[in-house]
Amino acid sequence: MPVNARKAAYLALTAFRKRGARPDMVLDRDAPTDARERALAQNIVRGVLQNSLLLDYAVEKYSGRDMDLVQPEVRDILRLSAYQLLLLDRIPPHAAVSEGVELARAFAPRAAGLVNAVLRRVSEHAGTPSDIDAGSREENLSIRYSHPLWLVRELTALYGDETCEMVLRAGNGPAPITAQVNTLKCSAGELRESLEGHGVTVTGCPYFTDALYLSGTGALDGLEEFQKGLFYVQDAAARFAVSVSGVRAGDTVLDMCAAPGGKSFAAAIQMENQGKILAFDIHEKKAGLISKGAARLGIDIIDARAGDARRFVPELSESADAVLCDVPCSGIGVIRKKPEIRYKDPAEIERLPAIQLDILKNASRYVKPGGRLVYSTCTILRRENGDVIKSFLTGSPGYEPEEISLPKPFETRADGTVILPGQGGTDGFFICVLRKK
Repeated sequence: MPVNARKAAYLALTAFRKRGARPDMVLDRDAPTDARERALAQNIVRGVLQNSLLLDYAVEKYSGRDMDLVQPEVRDILRLSAYQLLLLDRIPPHAAVSEGVELARAFAPRAAGLVNAVLRRVSEHAGTPSDIDAGSREENLSIRYSHPLWLVRELTALYGDETCEMVLRAGNGPAPITAQVNTLKCSAGELRESLEGHGVTVTGCPYFTDALYLSGTGALDGLEEFQKGLFYVQDAAARFAVSVSGVRAGDTVLDMCAAPGGKSFAAAIQMENQGKILAFDIHEKKAGLISKGAARLGIDIIDARAGDARRFVPELSESADAVLCDVPCSGIGVIRKKPEIRYKDPAEIERLPAIQLDILKNASRYVKPGGRLVYSTCTILRRENGDVIKSFLTGSPGYEPEEISLPKPFETRADGTVILPGQGGTDGFFICVLRKK
């Protein structure tokens, strides 16, 4: 079977299911060269990952076939085909059905007849079921928004019914491309004029005067403005973690878990490229990518190194005016960008708070008296956020929380500020600034 959009989508979905491979990386390798086919493949993969539970429910409702009893390869084919039939309005039903059957003949030949019969039943309907009746309200929300039931229950317990549904809805929504202007090279107005001259749609970001929302960009690395280092991409919520740190020209800053480099870049620009930033990542290759990004932006104060954020480096003791700890986390706040995150093993998440606390404790040893320690995550689960801060402060009397200020609609707390998906158009995030006495 030739590599078209459906085959590329199938390969990406099966690679994720079998070995946890990032679907976007598989698509980068296997997607067809035709731009429209590539875009369709990306659309299908994202749509299936965002709607798997809902698609399974719809297939079962419309065909009477229990998806739990279908072999995994066939389930992948039925999902990607049902997504086209039920949620895409520009795909002719006969095309979605016939392409699904072709996939079955190529990858599950004994099931080709089953796939044909099921998809023909599904094709008689438009849209997914609106009358979901799976049991409790939490079970219905889990299916409607295709978020795992454990997560729906945890978000409901933390934030209540209405806010939980807001977060779930946002998790399936679009994410804007947020360009942070490299003011070392140009102004926001100059960048906007240049981008619009190349056909990019640009709107202002309400939270930063030197940030822009972009659409219609095509591949970012193909933009002349990107190649010249006039901007880098970073969500406004992530930039807040740097803006509240108070770093300024001449400071020494440590970025403990720096890849892919956005916070180091934001700090360097805020410091007017004056001072010193040590950016660490446990993987040497990722440290190299940070150096490459800094060079593109014309930043020369970042020293990117491979290093374990949990291992103490004595020569850096009490050397930093600010230490940034954007620790490894579950990523629940960025599900809209990485829909596969919702399928993480909960047991894996249970292990994270201990790692996060270890990093925070080690990082605290690098802060000068009077300096700031910034703890941030892209998750909204209390066990990875407020609970970690509480544990740290219990064993670190030399630190105290510091008030921060964020624009509306975000509500700040001294012991840690949660930014919820759907609240202000940003990613979900947590930020806490700790001052060393």
